Amino acid sequence: MPELPEVETIASALRDGGRDAPSIIGGRISRAEVFWDKTVEEPSVVDFKRRIVGQTVKDVGRRGKFIIITLSEDTMLVHLRMSGDLLVGEGDIPLGKYSRLALFMEQGFQLSFNNARKFGRVWLVADPAMVTGNLGPEPFDLRLSALEFHRLLQERKRQLKPLLLDQTFLAGVGNIYADEALNLAKIHPLTQANTLAKKKSAALLDALHEVLQEGIRRNGASIDWVYQGGDFQNHFRVYQRTGEPCLTCGTPISRIVVGQRGTHFCRKCQPSPRSV
Repeated sequence: MPELPEVETIASALRDGGRDAPSIIGGRISRAEVFWDKTVEEPSVVDFKRRIVGQTVKDVGRRGKFIIITLSEDTMLVHLRMSGDLLVGEGDIPLGKYSRLALFMEQGFQLSFNNARKFGRVWLVADPAMVTGNLGPEPFDLRLSALEFHRLLQERKRQLKPLLLDQTFLAGVGNIYADEALNLAKIHPLTQANTLAKKKSAALLDALHEVLQEGIRRNGASIDWVYQGGDFQNHFRVYQRTGEPCLTCGTPISRIVVGQRGTHFCRKCQPSPRSV
């Protein structure tokens, strides 16, 4: 599933222009087509098409793994899930092989939601908090200091890896960047969150910042989904490197399953929590 860096990359391209396409800011929607009704989570497809036509794109941003498209009256939110991507281009034929929804602009271009596995969803709401209200803080939120992060960890008697994937705890982090950050901070993924000392909590927050910033700089990672714009996959420390040498100590990278998610770590650099 695309995570914060991949979603940020797509949102930035939609807002500023990129990926060989223009910015969608200022585009006025003249026609909306929905090719698979379940794509639209809210409202009904009929209401979605009625409400969105005539609205103008004012801004594009991100909240967690959601792309937030601010319109002149409503807000459209897109969650890409496993295989979604947003394509911008010209013409009346929907872009991409698996277009599930397309917005056609008066200016002659379109925004098409390409969604091969049909897991992605779209919302059109008056208030984006109706969809994102339960999300935790953003990793880069200035209010999320090392001290505040430590306090939040102390309140959770949960293993760190699944906690980092919990979007109500921290918004935007997924399997790739959780593994990478835990390795960089030298913390075992099964460590109980409430047992971390302040120094280790600060190290984990710093590591999250570092791997997410690097992911954004490299336009995200391109792994097993439609979006193929990034190269962070060529710079992984542990993710999907099972059996390969740790970049720090040379120990073969291990893989275990935590909360039904493949989890990669170095047994030497990230010692078992029993010995921490």
